[in-house]
Amino acid sequence: MGQTLELFDAKQPLQIADQGCFHVSGHYVNSVNSVNGADGRLMVGQMFVQYQIPARKTQPYPVVMMHGGGQTGVNFLGTPDGRRGWADYFVANGYAVYVVDQPGCGRSGYFGEVYGKSAQRGAESVAERFTAPERAKLWPQAKLHTQWPGAGTPGDAVFDQFYASQVESMNDIGAGEQMMRDAGRALLDKIGPSILLTHSQAGPFGWTIADARPHLVKAILAIEPNGAPVYEVKFTGAPDYFADDKITRPWGITRNALNFVPLAPRAQDMRFVKQDKPDGDGLVRCWLQAEPARQLPNLQGIAILIVTAEASYHAPYDHGTSLFLKQAGVQHTFVRLADVGIRGNGHMMMLEKNNLEIAGYLDQWVKGNVR
Repeated sequence: MGQTLELFDAKQPLQIADQGCFHVSGHYVNSVNSVNGADGRLMVGQMFVQYQIPARKTQPYPVVMMHGGGQTGVNFLGTPDGRRGWADYFVANGYAVYVVDQPGCGRSGYFGEVYGKSAQRGAESVAERFTAPERAKLWPQAKLHTQWPGAGTPGDAVFDQFYASQVESMNDIGAGEQMMRDAGRALLDKIGPSILLTHSQAGPFGWTIADARPHLVKAILAIEPNGAPVYEVKFTGAPDYFADDKITRPWGITRNALNFVPLAPRAQDMRFVKQDKPDGDGLVRCWLQAEPARQLPNLQGIAILIVTAEASYHAPYDHGTSLFLKQAGVQHTFVRLADVGIRGNGHMMMLEKNNLEIAGYLDQWVKGNVR
């Protein structure tokens, strides 16, 4: 796994050659809600990026870290109990790191006149899904959660620090996905070939950006990518646990079109079937393409790792994303952290007690698989 503790000793600060920030993408729209009441223009779709270049850069490709829904790049900068985050780990291990706030989040700005209504999760629902799922037990694996650094409920100092970082995000997630495709390819056009590290809602961003710029994406580290294919999963608790909710990914693993072969000009052209039975205990029956399956040639040949935590709400269905990619001819590695000895994690694994152990696993996988 590597010597993570030595690298993150407080007496050994990071050695930085350069750091800074900028925005990419964005375009002007007409507005009637300017401050002085007159007509004016707004910029929308822009994405904030902050970066650090290590003094000793030993890795050829930068890591671009993309947060999920209701979050910002704060997820990668540190933990709510004051420990080092994944951005620091990768910088210390020789990678340039670019951390983004996706359009409509954090320092990228929220423009309700254009983006529409926003949403933000309440504290109790955040605790139930992210920080203390072992209390609600809405999915079978939730009881295995042990790695959150604190009680995980409102009033606990660590939870309160985490909840303070939550932001509003667009209700129209499909529009946000399209903005991220545009902003992501603009970022890669600027910085060159890169490794995309995506989390949760950002999962489809990895697929769409790689589809748009396959020659600039050297690898995708998909940390519990948004799923399952096609339908959202509703968690109902024992005894049944799962039910199909609404269709949220009409192209299987994305809300917007991918370059399938044969071409699928409309979502209605995609054909899906549900598994007759789950692949194992505690797993959902996945929706997959009807055979013969359309292929995703732009994603083929990219090093891809899908990582799923033991106790997360993704544990019942992330294998569906893996199966979908396999059907589409996309070779990749699917890893359940428990199978490599990393136990007890939930969805926000980059903030949990063993976050650096997980970062070490990702680092070693990159060094062994990305050329």
